[in-house]
Amino acid sequence: MRLISWNVNGIRAAHKKGLVDFLTKDGADIICLQETKAEEGQLPGELRHLAGYHSSFVSPVDRKGYSGVCTYSKLEPRKVVPGLGNPRFDAEGRVLVSYYDRFVLYNVYFPNGKSSPERLRYKMEFYDEFLEVAKGAAEAGHHVVVCGDVNTAHREIDLARPKENEKVSGFLPQERQWIDRFLESGFVDTFRIFDPSPERYTWWDMKTRARERNVGWRIDYFFVDRGLRDRCRDAFIMPEVRGSDHCPIGLEIELS
Repeated sequence: MRLISWNVNGIRAAHKKGLVDFLTKDGADIICLQETKAEEGQLPGELRHLAGYHSSFVSPVDRKGYSGVCTYSKLEPRKVVPGLGNPRFDAEGRVLVSYYDRFVLYNVYFPNGKSSPERLRYKMEFYDEFLEVAKGAAEAGHHVVVCGDVNTAHREIDLARPKENEKVSGFLPQERQWIDRFLESGFVDTFRIFDPSPERYTWWDMKTRARERNVGWRIDYFFVDRGLRDRCRDAFIMPEVRGSDHCPIGLEIELS
């Protein structure tokens, strides 16, 4: 099974840049998009009903053009649940949970904490809530796959300029420590199973043309529970794919 995750930074803008062509040619079994910035009714028909896929969408309750995630799946989920079950976090339209026979998939656009101390606090509280939910699913006997824009680079190898960003949200000690706790609680960063190398990034600042110089951050992830680690066949980054300030990432996993 091939899964793709991509923060598209506006699904309608990405559509104009060839999103459907990319998704069709890639042919992934499951596609998770974040930061869609659109309600389902605002999308062109070919995105509302992507050919060959079951489509699920969530957007903020009362803020248009912000946040939002969608999941396209060739395999019909048993059920899809928007959110984590906490109205405080679910109001921003950041989570879709898809239940399949063999695993539960969390498609998540985690908050960014750069704008203010209040948003950083909200981000950390969202992190803690998500950790408990994901742990609970694993403890209930589900295999768990988590993907999306986590908005934090884990280690110094995961961004081009770690020293300059030690006091910037996205590389703060408490944010990085949360990823440590998440991994310690039973999850695996799939990309690092296969690729230990530096300079492998998923986001670049568009204002400074950082992508041309590969001055980036790895802040998009596929995580799985430890029980799925040995079923992972590949995890990869697709920096050649344009259309957003992020690039797609992928996971190939054997679930038969």
